Order: sequence, then structure tokens, then C-alpha cells
Amino acid sequence: MDVESISLSGTWWRHVPAGADVLYEPRDPADSRWQRGTVVDAWYFADSPETVWAEWYRAVSELGVPPSHLLPRDLWRWEVSLVRVADLSTAERLDRAGLRPPTPGRTTWPSFQRVGEELHADGFQSVLAPSAARPGNLVLCVFRDARDVPGVPPIPPPTTVDEPPIVPRGMTT
Repeated sequence: MDVESISLSGTWWRHVPAGADVLYEPRDPADSRWQRGTVVDAWYFADSPETVWAEWYRAVSELGVPPSHLLPRDLWRWEVSLVRVADLSTAERLDRAGLRPPTPGRTTWPSFQRVGEELHADGFQSVLAPSAARPGNLVLCVFRDARDVPGVPPIPPPTTVDEPPIVPRGMTT
């Protein structure tokens, strides 16, 4: 697969249920855009709090529940420092991997999952990609083979969000 490997360092964001173990390992890891839980677990990060909430609102809309039913949430900052990241951050790079830019919804996940799982099998630690919920912004899928992922520590304390956050500009659902 024609995918560029890059190093990535910086602050990224993700949310968990308020008071939850930030390193929580589900008994049955979930399927997401870039992987199936039965193959490999993953953490998903966003480039900004606004992108976190855009992705959250997208997921909430798929579930068909009021946002307030999934609160409170803890918003965590994470210091990410990885050396083998698959850079699929542009339409051109996605195209070289046989993918189109992501759109909201689960119907397109299988093609992304195949690519993500192949990248994981090839030794990539993560995938950098456009956000489906907030075009022009980025998400990071970090493959998780153990409870703790080296190079990806949380930065305490989290910010607890009790009320639905402001809907981010530029969001798609």
C-alpha cells in the first residue's frame, strides 16, 4: 500500500464517561472507522476539543438519543509522540490507499477497516486522517495492543462537561 509513514508529536484530545478509567479496556472492543474490535482495539483522538465534540455529536445522532443522555463526559488532553504513523490526512493520500474522504455514517467503515487493519499488521502504530464530522480537521486512530500505549500518556486533570457543548462550526452529521 502506498502510505507515507511519519512521526507525530503534540497534544490531542479524547473524551470518556465522567469519572471513568481513562485507560479503560472494554471486554469486547468496539468496531470503529479504522478497525474492528475483534482484530485490534484502538483509541480515537481529535486535533481539537471542537473536533472531539463534532465527532461526539455525529455518534450521538447515529444512536438517535438526546445528547444530554450521554453526559457528563471527561475531556482529556493527551501528549502523543509516535514514530510510525500512517499519514492519510489528505484526499490525495486517501486515494493512494484506495479510499475516498470519510463521510459520517457506518456504511463506509468496511473499506476503512480493511486499510486500518492492514496498516496495523504492517507495524503502523496509528492512522492520521480527516475527520468525517468536521472536514478540514484531523483525527488520530491509535492501535491499542495493551492497556497502556507507549508514547500516548493522558495529561491530567480532565475537564468535566455536564451540559451539551456548543455545536462546533463546520460540523457534518
